[in-house]
Amino acid sequence: MLTSTEAIGALPTTPSWECWRAGRAEGRLIGGVINRIVLAQATPYALPLEWFDGAVLFWEEMGGHASYVWSYLQVLRHCGILDRISGMVVGVPYAIDGLDAPDASPTLPEMVLDVLGERDIPVLGNVEFGHAGPNLPMPVGIHVSLDAQQRTLSLLEPAVRPHATTGPLG
Repeated sequence: MLTSTEAIGALPTTPSWECWRAGRAEGRLIGGVINRIVLAQATPYALPLEWFDGAVLFWEEMGGHASYVWSYLQVLRHCGILDRISGMVVGVPYAIDGLDAPDASPTLPEMVLDVLGERDIPVLGNVEFGHAGPNLPMPVGIHVSLDAQQRTLSLLEPAVRPHATTGPLG
């Protein structure tokens, strides 16, 4: 991924991946830790909302409480980000109080789908990137294809490009 100038294609799927809302989307990959996305939006370093137009938003969270995740999702909704994205990929929640019990209510999929409401956005959940490992690559800015029902996420562009003066590595 870090040296090839060829697109990676489909990332390896595991049984944990879940379709939370069926559908397909293509767009630029944008995201990270949800609390950092939300907190950045309240600073002069906020990402312009246009950057989310047609994007596939990926996010994960580590630590804290389920109520925090709920609040972060609400901020994304109220600031208009959820109205702009074409798809969503959610990482495996890691050490979040209130989500780790088998009878947790609401569950993370229930929270996400409730906040999305009637927005027709495909959602792929429990994808192993970020803190949960095995840390699938999520290169920000790469054009991706998401098919939530088929549980696939494909990188359609390489993560690196040849340097203009040296050409491809040989």
